[in-house]
Amino acid sequence: MLSEPRSGRLAAWGNALLAGVVSPDDAVLAIVGEDAVHRVEGLSGESAPVGLTLALGRLRALGVTGLRVALPAPGHPLGLSGPAEFNARALEAGEAVVCHGAAAGLVPEVSEAGPEGDVHVEVVWHVLPVREAPPADVPSLGEAERELAEALREATEVLSGLDVAGSGPVAEAAIGAYRARAERGREVLAPGYPPRAVRVLELAQRVGLLVSLAYDHGHGGAVSSAEMAARAEALRPVERTARRAQVAAYNAVVEERERGVR
Repeated sequence: MLSEPRSGRLAAWGNALLAGVVSPDDAVLAIVGEDAVHRVEGLSGESAPVGLTLALGRLRALGVTGLRVALPAPGHPLGLSGPAEFNARALEAGEAVVCHGAAAGLVPEVSEAGPEGDVHVEVVWHVLPVREAPPADVPSLGEAERELAEALREATEVLSGLDVAGSGPVAEAAIGAYRARAERGREVLAPGYPPRAVRVLELAQRVGLLVSLAYDHGHGGAVSSAEMAARAEALRPVERTARRAQVAAYNAVVEERERGVR
């Protein structure tokens, strides 16, 4: 969860474009990021893949008023509402974007080519029909913020007790480097999002980073099978909480609009 999901960039900047607070060029530049190119395949009225600028304009014309994120994992269809084909494709990708105002969703297919250090990344977003129903297991921003604070405290305590690398100086150094990269120009969310959504997403990314470090930086003192199982048991609900909070943050603009907040 250290890297920003592409579905998050598409939803956040797509929402900013739909709200008229950013230009199409700025939105597409932010969505593509460090990738080489993004295309959209399966749009109504298009027989071949099209660029993001055309695709976002076409989605607006089809009645799309907002974009939501789904970050499903095995056993946890977070942000999905069906049908089975879309859910299966989203689960395979680990992410998807669900349109609000039209029964469509987009699932990314990522391809890479080239040597290490010079990788060319292309993304094709496949448009599929979705069921217009409430998304699964998405909390409010307030719920997500409370859950994250508790998850961060519990994970730090448990991982420290297990002497896992993700709970000590290695984690703090990595978090510091991650924040430094963010401060050099990466916007956490697109213009138009409420400050609370930015705060929740930042905390979710911090919690997700702790989980990644705990998995990726050796076993620390957790060398027995029982301790390894305890670590996995501690991390599973924490990772789930962080994913739920990410979805709540990315979807905040659409949720507020539905409640008539703005």
